[in-house]
Amino acid sequence: MVMAAAATRKRPAPGAGTTAGGSGKRARITLGSIHDYETLEVLGEGSFGVVVKARHRGTGEAVAVKRARGRGASAGLRAVLREAGCLAACRGHPSVVGLRDVVQDPATGDAFLVMEFVGASLRRRLRGTPAPARFTEAGARAAMRQLLRGAERMHGAGIIHRDIKPDNILVSPGGAAVKICDLGLATPARSAAAAGYPYPERRVGTLLYRSPEQLAGRRDYGAGVDVWALGCVMAELLTGEHMFDAATEEDMLARVTDLGRALGEKGLKAFDEWPAFRGLPELSTGAREVLAGLLAVDFRDRLTAAAALRHPWFAEGEEEKSIGATCGSAVRAARSCSASVVTVVF
Repeated sequence: MVMAAAATRKRPAPGAGTTAGGSGKRARITLGSIHDYETLEVLGEGSFGVVVKARHRGTGEAVAVKRARGRGASAGLRAVLREAGCLAACRGHPSVVGLRDVVQDPATGDAFLVMEFVGASLRRRLRGTPAPARFTEAGARAAMRQLLRGAERMHGAGIIHRDIKPDNILVSPGGAAVKICDLGLATPARSAAAAGYPYPERRVGTLLYRSPEQLAGRRDYGAGVDVWALGCVMAELLTGEHMFDAATEEDMLARVTDLGRALGEKGLKAFDEWPAFRGLPELSTGAREVLAGLLAVDFRDRLTAAAALRHPWFAEGEEEKSIGATCGSAVRAARSCSASVVTVVF
């Protein structure tokens, strides 16, 4: 373990408690010092924080370090510990970014997540030149297999991500590893006993990946919101374009309603006429069935991550080791990241 040698000199984080996941198992999260890391370059900057590439001074390991933005020391620490708990609940899964450490700036009290360094975001990979890149069906299947396995692990641990999108998916330089990252909006799933208590947030996640139930104003949603977002990601892999073209929630809800109506009237042929697909005739029936299952407008009809993985489409090309090349011009993975990874001591 990268930080094993430093563990003895860390102090427990104030308020560190139960890990996300609903199991009741408590994780003792200890804090090291940000000065154990040397900043190399900025990887990404978003509304929730800044991510930099850094090197651990003792081991030389390259890591990604995420700092919460615009929060006081106490609130920032709570946010970091919440994300760390969600990452810890998925620890060890190859399709969820790995946690390395939780550290603090002794002078300011600011807290940071330290995560494994993976590579470019999927969003960067999809930004082909001169035109948006799209994946072959085999490449999309290899990526979706990993992403659904990561979602299956999160949901099995009682975690809902709530902001899955290409920006929050990392791809290793060779394409062998595809990992879900940035669990800053993740939350423990409501238990059956607490099902009547809605989540407090009215709007969560990114508009073009937001599920129909969220768009309709429901706050008692479940893991299906992540499955819907993965359906939008799958469509983007196959087409190089957003599944939906919308600027407001009203526009998005109208487009989602159109999709539900088209699938109900035309079945899988609805994709032939959908603007983003432009009638991709080479798309197999199996791929269409998976996509329709992920994008079922009624969440009660939507596939779970585990059920989607059992579809025969994923048995094809099981030997695929990487997402491979895109159909467009070759895209060299640029270094970028929107997630972080940290070390939690149980």
